[in-house]
This record gives sequence, structure tokens and C-alpha cells, in this order.
Amino acid sequence: MKWITITSPSFFDGETCFLHRLFDAGIDTLHLRKPASSLEDCRRLLDKLSQEELSKTIIHDFFELTFDYPLKGIHLNSRNNIIPVDYHGYVSRSCHSLKEVVQYKPYCGYMFLSPIFDSISKQGYLSTFSETTLDDAASQGVIDDKVIALGGVDIEKLPLLRIWHFGGAAMLGGILKIASLPVAQQQHKLLEIYNAFHNNF
Repeated sequence: MKWITITSPSFFDGETCFLHRLFDAGIDTLHLRKPASSLEDCRRLLDKLSQEELSKTIIHDFFELTFDYPLKGIHLNSRNNIIPVDYHGYVSRSCHSLKEVVQYKPYCGYMFLSPIFDSISKQGYLSTFSETTLDDAASQGVIDDKVIALGGVDIEKLPLLRIWHFGGAAMLGGILKIASLPVAQQQHKLLEIYNAFHNNF
């Protein structure tokens, strides 16, 4: 399963060092999502990432940055849903229904489907999919390797996501909780998550 993480919507002290730890811990992709930030704020963060880290980073805003940095790709959502005319790279997308998954799957590297579980980071952002609905979507092949679970994901939920055939999971709230811990505890927790994603129990 792919292990994807999404940045905090706002910048915080020590964030760049924490992002380095995430990459060192083995995340597959980082989604840079800072909806209230400026272009220059995002540039300053990207300037601190290595070439390898940039190649695993997808941006949600300021798609023009793909022409200045060797990024993995862009992410489409309700705020930014148009691919730049001269862009021909990797595209991911947010989906909030199975109908959208079917519609956009041919055009995307992968899609977030959310919220699968009640959100950890967004108060009142509750799951909109029943277990029966997800069982049916899995059996019909709607959920597959190109569909990434988002919303309330922690390592205890990964076995369920495997049953539903998700190709991976994106984490935000659970990861942000780790960022506030001492470095040694951060590394221990991140290793635990890595092992859970890779079945190394």
C-alpha cells in the first residue's frame, strides 16, 4: 500500500526538519497543501527539499511551480481543477463519491476518496461511506490500486483498507500529532506506521 502524507495547511516551526524525517521514514508521496499560503512561501519550503524529496512531492496550489522544480505532479480539487495548458506530467485528484472515481480514473495517476472514516483533523468531517457501500465498490473493481483512502486513517484501519482493495492511504491528522512529539518519539512512531503499511509486524 502507498503511504501518502499531506502537509499541515499552515506552516509551523520545525516543519522542514519534520518533512525530512517523513521522507527518511519511507513515505511514498508528500502532498504540499497550503491553501492560504503565498507562492513565495511555497517556494521557500520547496527550496529546502532535496531533489529526491521534490520528485516525491505533489502540489495542490501554484501549479506554475512544476516548471521550476522537478516535482512529482499536481493535485486537482474543487479550488484548483484545471490542468495548466503546457503541463503534461502526473496528475492526482480529490474525489468525494464513487461516481467521481469512475469518471476520473482514466485521467489520473491516483485519486483520493474521502472521507472514508471520521476525520482526525477536521471537526465534524464525518465518513460518508458505509461498509456495505465500500464492500460493493471493492467487489465491482471501482476501488483498486488507483484509489487512495483519505479521512480518519490510522494504522489500525489499514487492514480494513486492504480488504476494500485501496491502493494506499493518505494521512494528515495522525501525522500532525506526531510532529509535536520529541524527535526520538517521532522516529519511533513513523517506523511503526511504515511497518504497518508494508505488513512488517
